[in-house]
Amino acid sequence: MIKKKNLTRVLGLGLAAGLVLTGCSSAGGDGDGDSNGGDEGESKEISIAVFNGWGEGIAASELWKAILEEQGYEVELEYADPAAVYLGLTEGDYDVTLDTWLPITHATYMEEYGDKLTDLGAWNDEAALTFAVNEDAPIDSIAELAENADLFNNEIIGIGPGAGLTETTEEAVIPTYGLEDMDYTISSTPAMLAELQSATDNGENIVVTLWRPHWAYDAFPIKDLEDPEGALGDAEGIHAVGSNNFETNFPEVNEWLTNFEMSSDLLYSLENVMFNEYDGDDYGPIVEQWISENQEYVDGLTS
Repeated sequence: MIKKKNLTRVLGLGLAAGLVLTGCSSAGGDGDGDSNGGDEGESKEISIAVFNGWGEGIAASELWKAILEEQGYEVELEYADPAAVYLGLTEGDYDVTLDTWLPITHATYMEEYGDKLTDLGAWNDEAALTFAVNEDAPIDSIAELAENADLFNNEIIGIGPGAGLTETTEEAVIPTYGLEDMDYTISSTPAMLAELQSATDNGENIVVTLWRPHWAYDAFPIKDLEDPEGALGDAEGIHAVGSNNFETNFPEVNEWLTNFEMSSDLLYSLENVMFNEYDGDDYGPIVEQWISENQEYVDGLTS
């Protein structure tokens, strides 16, 4: 039987995961075709739905908020859980979300709501669930973990109980690799990152459940363990998904997001300055600084 421990220490490292913004949506994608100041009837008010706790989506959304505001749009970031986001996209509560993982993680939502949504394509095709360890750890594969469990304090540090990664770890990785005798600590993403920080500071071995892209790969000296049995699944793409009438209401933004591409290295660097190097939740100035340091890339997103 899998042994679990719940961490009571929940630290604020990169506490984008706890950020919940409220307020009325100013979505222009409600299908009424009204103009709010744009040329030829195009709305200039746009609502971007952001999944609570998904760092890559928060970073990409903050980036596009800055870009679109520079282009004259009024942008509202609306934080919610995935189920509420996909339903909200179909009902005009939101215009677009930038963090749909396909073909696996969010497949259920797309199967249910996909005929009422617009898939704008993948802007990053390197998304993957991982088991990560310190880069000088004495193993390179999950297949080696069981026989070396004592070197990792017999513990796997996980994230929250409702995450797809947690389910995959419990139902696939642990039984596939015979890890039932290890303590699987289910806590939260901030708590996992705090444990990773502590182990790094103390020069200790640690194994955590993680995913790519994530700023931790830019901030910590870690490596992924190989998954020879494929228990964690294949790499996925991160897609922008809009409301059914997104292209009609936002033709200019639709074109930009359809052509949007961002490498994992660029994304890591943005996430790192937002969630690791900065202690706060007003990301505007941080994102503006990052844009100034990556101006050629950012200018190309709307050219």
